[in-house]
Amino acid sequence: MTPLTPADLQRYLDAAGIPAEIIHLGVPTPTVEAAAEAVGTSPGQIIKSVLFLVAGETPVLAIAAGTSPIDRRAIARRFGVGRKRVRLADPSTVLRFTGYPAGAVPPFGHPTALDTLVDPAVLDHPLVYGGGGTGSTLLRFNPQALLQASSTAVVPLHQP
Repeated sequence: MTPLTPADLQRYLDAAGIPAEIIHLGVPTPTVEAAAEAVGTSPGQIIKSVLFLVAGETPVLAIAAGTSPIDRRAIARRFGVGRKRVRLADPSTVLRFTGYPAGAVPPFGHPTALDTLVDPAVLDHPLVYGGGGTGSTLLRFNPQALLQASSTAVVPLHQP
């Protein structure tokens, strides 16, 4: 599968009326710290969109502040399965369900409708930065857009 691009993401944003900006950086942002440094913000404002598979093949997108580990037990509780039934998707599965490469997945704009879980800490900021479709693009937006853009539930995703 050919990955989607930031131009595809922009078309989605325009069609959905989501006020967001794709920022084209001159450097790769493989880590939360590198992304924060590239845009001059705190690591807490960088979000990650991580795809998990629940009970075999049900894709679930978990969105959390980049500095917070995602607790698979929280996802398991949400779907009524054991923790071992929640696994991190491999890169080819991420591409298949989101259309974007792992590490560059935007929080919305995927070709497949995904159940999406958002940690409440993400909503604490007026602006956040998430994957922009490539390793050197980020998406800047108000996180409240997450609640309008997809089948989203606000669920604590980090370990207490």
